[in-house]
Amino acid sequence: MKPNLTIDRSHFIDPEGRIIMLRGINLGGSSKLPTVPNGATYNRDGFFDHKTVSFIGRPFPLEEANEHFKRLKTWGFNFLRLLVTWEAIEHAGPGIYDEQYLDYLTEIVKKAGEHGLNLFIDPHEDVWSRFTGGDGAPGWTLELVGFNLRNLHSSGAAFIHNMVGDSYPRMLWPTNNYKLAAATMFTLFFGGRDFAPGFLVDDVSIQDFLQDHYINAIQQVAMRLKGMSHVIGYDTLNEPSHGWIGCQDLTRYAGELTLNEAPTVLQSMALGDGFPQKVDYWELWPIGLIRRGTRLVNQAGFRAWQKGKECIWRKEGVWDADRSGRPVLLKSDHFSMHHGTPVDFVKDYMMPFINRFASTMREADPDCVIFLEDEPDILPRMRDIDHLKPIVNAAHWYDVMTLLSKQYYGWFTIDKDNRRVLIGKKNINQVFNRQLKGIKDASKAMGGIPTLLGEFGIPFDMNSKKSFLSGDYRPQARAMDRCYRAVEANLMDSTLWNYTADNSNLRGDQWNEEDFSIYSPDQRKRPESIYSGGRALPACIRPYPIYTAGTPHHLSFNFRTGRMRYEYSGRPEGGDTELFIPTPQYPKGITVLLSDGSYEYLRDEQRLIHHPLNDHEKHSITIKRK
Repeated sequence: MKPNLTIDRSHFIDPEGRIIMLRGINLGGSSKLPTVPNGATYNRDGFFDHKTVSFIGRPFPLEEANEHFKRLKTWGFNFLRLLVTWEAIEHAGPGIYDEQYLDYLTEIVKKAGEHGLNLFIDPHEDVWSRFTGGDGAPGWTLELVGFNLRNLHSSGAAFIHNMVGDSYPRMLWPTNNYKLAAATMFTLFFGGRDFAPGFLVDDVSIQDFLQDHYINAIQQVAMRLKGMSHVIGYDTLNEPSHGWIGCQDLTRYAGELTLNEAPTVLQSMALGDGFPQKVDYWELWPIGLIRRGTRLVNQAGFRAWQKGKECIWRKEGVWDADRSGRPVLLKSDHFSMHHGTPVDFVKDYMMPFINRFASTMREADPDCVIFLEDEPDILPRMRDIDHLKPIVNAAHWYDVMTLLSKQYYGWFTIDKDNRRVLIGKKNINQVFNRQLKGIKDASKAMGGIPTLLGEFGIPFDMNSKKSFLSGDYRPQARAMDRCYRAVEANLMDSTLWNYTADNSNLRGDQWNEEDFSIYSPDQRKRPESIYSGGRALPACIRPYPIYTAGTPHHLSFNFRTGRMRYEYSGRPEGGDTELFIPTPQYPKGITVLLSDGSYEYLRDEQRLIHHPLNDHEKHSITIKRK
C-alpha cells in the first residue's frame, strides 16, 4: 500500500502531488514511563523492578484513543511523532519482547489512522535510561556492563529524580549525558569496539550487542506496522549523545550545559569508583550560567559498579589511583584518538549506526522514511547519504532561557549559539528566525532533504505555576506564539512538544518535573467542549496551509488580531490549495482577501479551499476576523 505522504526533494507531498504542511505534535510526554508500576519520576516505589514493568496505556488507554485523537484532529494537528521506548519493548531481558505491549501499540496506531492522522515512530531516549535520570534503554543494559543501579545516584554517576523526590532542580536531567553512567553507555553503544575492545558479550563486542538489540527491538514495531499507509517512518534515536567520544580534555566537564554539579571526565570516573571529589557547582542567573564554587560529591564513597566489577575505564588504563589514593589520568587521548588517528564521531560511529538502523528497518518496511536526529553541530556534517534516502532532518529547537528559567521575558533571552544576552523583541525574533533557518540550511547541506522540527515548545508551569490558579495563560501564549512565528517564518513542518493525556497541575508530564503539555485534565472544566483542558490554545491552534498546489513562499499569523497571510506560487495543473481555519480563532466568521481566483469556506470542516486562476503565477490569501 502506498504511503499517505511521499518526499519530493525538500517537501512532503500528498497523493495528489500537493505540498503538505505537517502541523504535528509529540504524543506523549509520559510515554517515557511505565504504567505498571507507576513510573512517574517523583515516585520511588517499584523503581528498581525494571524487568516486570508494562508500558501498556502509553500514551493513553486504548478505550480513550478516540477522544484524544478527535481532539488533536479538531485542534488542527495532522501529524504525530509517536513515542515508544526500547524499554517498553525489551525490558524483561535481551531478546525477550513484550508482545502484549506491541499488540496494544499496533491498535493505537490503527486508531490514529482512522482519525486521519499520519505519524512516524520516535524511539525515545533521554540521557540513556530511566536509571540514569532519563528514559529509553532497559535497566538490563546498565547491569550488563557492570553498573549497580541502586548506587548510580549516590555515587554521582547520575542525578535521578526518583531518588530525591520533590527537591529535584529544574532542567537538571540533560547534565546526566556527561556523567559516568550515561556517558559510559553511549560511548560503548557507539564506539565500544574501539574504546573498550576487550569487552565482549557472548563473543560479540559490547557495541554490536547493544546496537543489535536496540535496532531489533524497534524492528519489532516496524514488523507490526508495515503496510499501514499513515505510518511514514522511523526516527533513528531521540537526541543521541556521543558520550565521551571525541573528548580531548578529560580534566574538563565534557558537556555544554553546566548546571548544578559538573564533574570533569576524570572526576566522573573517580566518583563512580568510590573516590569523593570536589566538583564545580553552577547556577542559572539572568545573565547565564554562573560558577558558584565547588561541592564535595560522594563523600560516603559509594561505588557505581557492582561488587567485584572493575570500572571499565580503569580496566582500559584510562585512569588509576596513585600511591596516595589520588585519581590520576593515564591516557588523556583515549576517547579522541584511535590507532594514532583522530576520531571522527560522525564518520566513524554515527553514520555506521544510521546505516545499520535504516537497513534493518527497511527489511521490515522497504518504503519507510528515516528521520535523523543528532546534536546540532553534527547533522550539517553528514555527507554521502544519498543511499539513505528518503530521509528527513528531524532536529530539535527550544527557547533556551524560557526552557531553563520557566519564565517568559518578552524583551530578553539568551542566544543558545553563543550564550550572549539578547535584548529587544526585534532582536529575539531575528535570532530565532536565524536559528531555525540554520536547521533548514543543514538539510540543504545534506543534499536537499526535508526538514521536520521534531521538537519545540514551552513549559506551562511558568512563574511558579500561577496560571493554574488564575487561569491566565497569557505569558505561556506569548512564549508559544513567539516560537510558532519563527516556525512559520521559515515555513517549517513541525511536531510540537507535547500532548500528555495524564498531565496534572501537580506533576506536569510525570517526568523530571517537566510540564510542556498543551492539554491537561486538570484544566478541563467543561467536559462537553472539545477545547476544554487546553492551555494557551489561542497561540497553539493556528491557521495554516494544509495542502498547497504549488510552492509556499510566506506564512504569517497574528494570534491577537487573527490576521493570517499566505503566499504561494502555483502551477495550472496543481489543483486547489486548502487551509486550516480554526473556528476558535474566528468565532464570528472570516473576511477573505484574494489576489486571484475564488474560495470555498467550509466552516464545519474548518477548511478554506482556494481555487487559483491559471493565468496567475503568484497567489496571496489574507484571512481576517469578522
